[in-house]
Amino acid sequence: MSTAIYNPFREMDRFFNQVAKTAGPDTRYMPLDLYRDGDQFVAKMDLPGVDPATIDIDVDDRTLSVRAERKAEQVHKDDKSHWVSRERSYGTYARQLTLGPGLDLSRINADYSDGVLTLTIPVAEDAKPRKIEVTTSASQPSVESGEQDK
Repeated sequence: MSTAIYNPFREMDRFFNQVAKTAGPDTRYMPLDLYRDGDQFVAKMDLPGVDPATIDIDVDDRTLSVRAERKAEQVHKDDKSHWVSRERSYGTYARQLTLGPGLDLSRINADYSDGVLTLTIPVAEDAKPRKIEVTTSASQPSVESGEQDK
């Protein structure tokens, strides 16, 4: 008998690819690491330079959406300032994850620190592995020990 690892994010890549294709030129990609740590899943998204006030996270049905914005830096303060090179991206960042059943969506936690958004998504109590106690419903025949009278 094989044991399959429960993964409620198996459709994530398919949905991300679909969203990335339809996001448009003004939406940027946010890299994601996702792992299971005991009874919770942890998603870490790189959002360097993003103002935490612009981060918007919501769950609609089983779709978790994350949006954030990094505003462009203005350098042209006077006639002496001008760009020599500009490679960093600015604008709106977006990512959607389709969450599978068995997650406690009411207890998702989000923390933004050092340019990384960390989402902690706990496994629901009813989806956690548990032991089933075995009981007997039939009465057991009793065995008497002793010698019979002769």
